[in-house]
Amino acid sequence: MSNQSDASPLPTPVRRVAFALRRAGWISFWVQLVLAVVSGIILLFAILVASQTPGQGGSSGVEGGLFLALAGLGVLGFSTYRAFYHTRLSQQLRGPTPGRPSRGETMKQMRVSLISNMVGMVLTLLGAEAISGILLAKAISQPRGAFLDASVNLRDFIQPLDIFIVLANTHAIVAHFVGIVSAIWLIEQIYKD
Repeated sequence: MSNQSDASPLPTPVRRVAFALRRAGWISFWVQLVLAVVSGIILLFAILVASQTPGQGGSSGVEGGLFLALAGLGVLGFSTYRAFYHTRLSQQLRGPTPGRPSRGETMKQMRVSLISNMVGMVLTLLGAEAISGILLAKAISQPRGAFLDASVNLRDFIQPLDIFIVLANTHAIVAHFVGIVSAIWLIEQIYKD
């Protein structure tokens, strides 16, 4: 049985915003979740390989970038939760009038989501800058024909592990971008009349 008789009819703008929150929330949630899991697995793999490889632990030069990438991944976890919360907010908007959030409350929630994704984007972009700078320095400093010289330290060369960290960080950047686009689109839907 439906409880529609005790709830006031849903105004069209509220229904439109609730539908937009539900749709964007689920799309953003799943895209961010998949990219966060893939990025997390890649980073975990990179950390485990770096700690297991003799002579490489802590000397690859990308530790600062790796820390920022992990921080961005942590914020991505919160942003993914926020995307899921948008679906719950959609249910609240479709609920009875006394418990229905106002436009201002809904906007506050969108701002929190937008800011969290922007902070995560900044962290992952700073991580990307740090990692890319180290990889560029390694690429420029590689002497020609160095593989023939036994005295050359292989840690001075770009390692596949370094590329894994770049890939994981790129996934996190894309996930934060999806969250930013979703939040901006939802803000536009809230103010569309």
